[in-house]
Amino acid sequence: MSEQPLTHLDSSGHARMVDVSDKDETFRKAVAVADVHMHPSTLELIVSGSMPKGDVLATARIAGIMAAKKTADIIPLCHPLRLTSVAVDLVASDDKIEITATVTTKDATGVEMEALTAVSAAALTLYDMCKAVDRGMRINNTRLRHKSGGRSGEYNAT
Repeated sequence: MSEQPLTHLDSSGHARMVDVSDKDETFRKAVAVADVHMHPSTLELIVSGSMPKGDVLATARIAGIMAAKKTADIIPLCHPLRLTSVAVDLVASDDKIEITATVTTKDATGVEMEALTAVSAAALTLYDMCKAVDRGMRINNTRLRHKSGGRSGEYNAT
């Protein structure tokens, strides 16, 4: 395997998609998280299923899964991947909903972007479905929590 640097720049300094053809296909996993903070009364409407626009949690979950599958279409220079699983979990507590996306693949590059895209789309869907009730919602702390597989090994946020 040649050890070319993995970069989005070609020899002329122009943007390009990284060539991963020399990388081995291995099992890769990424977990990303985000928080959506809101007024407690908004959270109560969501949890009770009383939000005027319907089942907010189910819709946000589906939006996250769909976004992970379309990441290469919306993030420039991102590789299209064969995802083996996408799970989006939403947990309500106090004044927020914590979103966790877990994405796996057996491919030549990682799924960090897919996991981050999934939590972002789920968070934006929550906001969109609830903005008529609470325009002050805040999407915070979108971040990678865990990554495994590939050349760079394992990462766990502290």
